[in-house]
Amino acid sequence: MLRHLSIRDFAIIDTLELEFGSGFTVLTGETGAGKSILIDALGLLLGDRADSAMVRAGAAQAELSAEFSVDAAGGAGAWLEQHSLSDSDSPDTVLLRRLVSAEGRTRAFVNGSPVPVGSLRELGEFLIEIHGQHEHQKLVRSDAQRALLDDYGRLHEQTRAVSEAATTHARLERELAAALDQGRQDPTRAGYLRHQLDELEALDLKEDEIAQLDAEHRTLSHAGELLQDGAQACDALNGGEDTLGDRLATITGLLEAHAEQLPAFAEAAEMLAAAGIQIDEAASNLRRALDRLELDPARLSAVESRLEIIQDLARKHHVRPAELPTLRERLALELAAVENAAGEVGRIDAERAATEKRYRKLADILTLARLKAAKSLSAAITEIARDLGMSQARFVIDISGRGNSRPAVHGDDEIRFDFSANPGQPPRPLAKIASGGELSRISLAVQVAASEIESAPTMIFDEVDSGVGGATAEIVGARLKALGARHQVLCVTHLPQVAAQGRGHFAIRKEVDGRQTYTRVSALDQAARVQELARMLGGREITDPVLANARELLARAAG
Repeated sequence: MLRHLSIRDFAIIDTLELEFGSGFTVLTGETGAGKSILIDALGLLLGDRADSAMVRAGAAQAELSAEFSVDAAGGAGAWLEQHSLSDSDSPDTVLLRRLVSAEGRTRAFVNGSPVPVGSLRELGEFLIEIHGQHEHQKLVRSDAQRALLDDYGRLHEQTRAVSEAATTHARLERELAAALDQGRQDPTRAGYLRHQLDELEALDLKEDEIAQLDAEHRTLSHAGELLQDGAQACDALNGGEDTLGDRLATITGLLEAHAEQLPAFAEAAEMLAAAGIQIDEAASNLRRALDRLELDPARLSAVESRLEIIQDLARKHHVRPAELPTLRERLALELAAVENAAGEVGRIDAERAATEKRYRKLADILTLARLKAAKSLSAAITEIARDLGMSQARFVIDISGRGNSRPAVHGDDEIRFDFSANPGQPPRPLAKIASGGELSRISLAVQVAASEIESAPTMIFDEVDSGVGGATAEIVGARLKALGARHQVLCVTHLPQVAAQGRGHFAIRKEVDGRQTYTRVSALDQAARVQELARMLGGREITDPVLANARELLARAAG
């Protein structure tokens, strides 16, 4: 549950520290005092989108943090362990922190470690469920109705399986259409591809062959010069008279004759002797190379012809010569696709049919589960709606099939919430028949009914009791109080009948100090609660009868 909330420089809050207990806690105050700002702050800590306008005017950044107690073996604890974010010293505690700068930059932390904002959203699903004051606006949407029913029935595995089967079926239909289109192409296409492929296969260009041919062509085309210049170089090294080797030997002998008188001569002689060995090896290498080299006009012509064929074929296909092997592979694949189009159509169609059969089976299972959940949820909402002052209310969840339509990710069911407030009138679609006040109460009934099975340990209701009053308001408070026996429940309310039911009570007020506006929050004791309820009941003038009424509300709630 939520234990501590800290806010700095957020909206009109300069600094705020709140400690929360278990059970049902209410937050009250005049309009504009900042009640919903607290909900917005918690929303940011749960990954809502940040805006620089949220930062208090004149401040560099807003800082929000919340501490929760969690079950180390539960959903939140498992998530923390999976992401290596558990606090080893306190595994049953998690600290969320969010910073929003005046420039709009934002940072998020879990147990002191920086995380993406998306991680706050993932973890937040295990911590808090927020029900906003405009929930009834979503209630008339068919997608929201379907999602609510599936959540209530805990049908996540069934809906996931149906969605995956429908997605696979859609992919196979696209592949089938492509294969059919391939098969309907120009019948001469296969012959054209075969001709092009035959040319490339006849060429049989090997990897690195072009580089090898270019190198061989350069050698063959300059063979005469290479033989002439190479022979001259060999003769100059050690193949004739007065060669470089002979001169080097003479110089070495002169130096060795005086080596004893000057050690530097000996060192130079050794180096020249080594050079002589290198000259001999160089000459030998040259002779071996010249022995292998010969004038071969026929081979030169063959190489030139091969290069010309490669260049011509590359120009024909508008590719570089080195890309011809890749082109060959691509044409082979395309030809295989054209020639095997009929067989591919059969294979894909068979797989598509099997997937559709599997989808129908899964969709039928989902439909049966939805019907069961709809019966239970309809009865629960009807009961709660009648408690909320609509004594003749009937709430029905209608589930109808979509016929033989294509598989859909949400299944074969059309789901519609129907409602009747008056006897003798059949239930009709909620969006068409419910008045604003009725819709607010039905929305509250739906939220309470759904909340009874939700796993989030903390639930927040932000003015969801708008549109009700009197005895109905007291029933709403009693329902939320009963919900607080199983969850931590926080409720922002304007109704004294609801506020009186709270185990804990925070009063929120706005103060103006010079040119600055501040939101202040204080925990109320019994005497202060009487004053706050009296304000909610009687407005600015607090009379003795109003105070007595406030005390009576508290006494009834306690009883």
